[in-house]
Amino acid sequence: METTINFPQCQKCHTGVLVPFSDFGGQGASVTFKAWVCINPDCFFNLKIRNGDVYVNERVTDAVREPRPVR
Repeated sequence: METTINFPQCQKCHTGVLVPFSDFGGQGASVTFKAWVCINPDCFFNLKIRNGDVYVNERVTDAVREPRPVR
């Protein structure tokens, strides 16, 4: 049996869809759907939750292209 997942259409560009991202909180607990990002590369609209606050359209970077910080 196949399962189809329908992601919400981006309300900014009306072309892409929003896909969810999960992360870990400050104490290491899993935070499901911490961010939603539009997959349209010309849009990249995003919503993020940090410390209970919602942030809209923060800068999105491509981790492949960004240099890694030296530790």
